[in-house]
Amino acid sequence: MSKIRVLIVDDHPLLRMGIRGLIEGRTDLEVATDCADLASARAWLQTERADVAIVDRSLPDGDGLELLPILKAQDTKTIILTVEDGDAEIRSAVEAGVDGYLLKSSDSDQIHMAISMVLKDTSAFPAHILQKLSNRQVDTPLARLSTREIEIAESVAEGLSNKVIGARLRLSDNTVRNHLANIMQKLGLSNRVQVATLMLQQVRRKQNPPR
Repeated sequence: MSKIRVLIVDDHPLLRMGIRGLIEGRTDLEVATDCADLASARAWLQTERADVAIVDRSLPDGDGLELLPILKAQDTKTIILTVEDGDAEIRSAVEAGVDGYLLKSSDSDQIHMAISMVLKDTSAFPAHILQKLSNRQVDTPLARLSTREIEIAESVAEGLSNKVIGARLRLSDNTVRNHLANIMQKLGLSNRVQVATLMLQQVRRKQNPPR
């Protein structure tokens, strides 16, 4: 069985060493390469690819999010690993289309779990990060969704993968994927994290209706 290839992009040598040690200690993972800046990451990605990229936002030559178009084109799952947990930083990462968001205080099990989740098409955002996102009040046309689409959106908010959602609702993975694409199109969203955030907002509104 081939190992999952992980790209590490961070300008701190000790952090790269720590993540490398974590990955090399797992039988199912391997480090494809590690890079200290955008330029070296871009150069490597011209001829190579990884299954998952763990990327810092603050790099010497720019924002790690600048790698997203290349990584998405190669179907590489991307996890942001950063010290920034402000609302603006989190939201910009979500809007860029990252698959996961972890703080550098995360332990090895959290990082490994995030890698496993994004490879199953499940977003990897800790509860407190989703809570920050759901605090934003947004008017959403949920009435445009069918009953089935609402069921799928609610399942996404639970953090379930397409495969698990399909098993729960007796649908194929492709059918779930198509429904999710329709949901995002109807609601003007671009990724499943935004769908999850939206559904959490609706739960909050039901629990705390305006007076």
